[in-house]
Amino acid sequence: MIIGLIVLAVVVILVIWIIVAYNGLIRLRNRTKEAWSDIDVQLKRRYNLIPNLVETVKGYAAHEKKVFTDVTEARTRAMTAGAPQKKAVAENMLAGALKTLFAVAENYPDLKANENFLSLQRDLTDTEDKIQASRRFYNGNVRDFNIKQEVFPINIIAKTFGFKKAEFFEVEAPEERKPIKVKF
Repeated sequence: MIIGLIVLAVVVILVIWIIVAYNGLIRLRNRTKEAWSDIDVQLKRRYNLIPNLVETVKGYAAHEKKVFTDVTEARTRAMTAGAPQKKAVAENMLAGALKTLFAVAENYPDLKANENFLSLQRDLTDTEDKIQASRRFYNGNVRDFNIKQEVFPINIIAKTFGFKKAEFFEVEAPEERKPIKVKF
């Protein structure tokens, strides 16, 4: 009788532990999805600013057609990219195209003084800051979720119930991680 109660108590404790571990994984997965949603909101805000920025620059630099085409194509690729890794590659391309657009704008003093351009530039900078903060939040949640899946004995539950690791959202291009060479 006592052995039966001990076995029953162990089984009940094991079932409760499995439920708690499973619910913890679900909670972390949902936080990761929510964090990705935050990134997505900021990226959509950026995508909506870009056509206005391009149109403003077009008015001053109409002969820079390739730059406008590159920005538009990069924006389209970024908007349609799905998984975080593909989205990161597309975002790198868009960031490069935007840098080129701003470099073109530097050649037009009237454009740099245009209030509409300055407002769009401030909005885009604010959006970039929000994207960066959202990305850090997302990557923190991904880290926690992935660690939870790797820790014993929860890794057994994660594998049993088919949990998959989440991908980090890393936007920096590999060449940006190399040390900068300074020449005098």
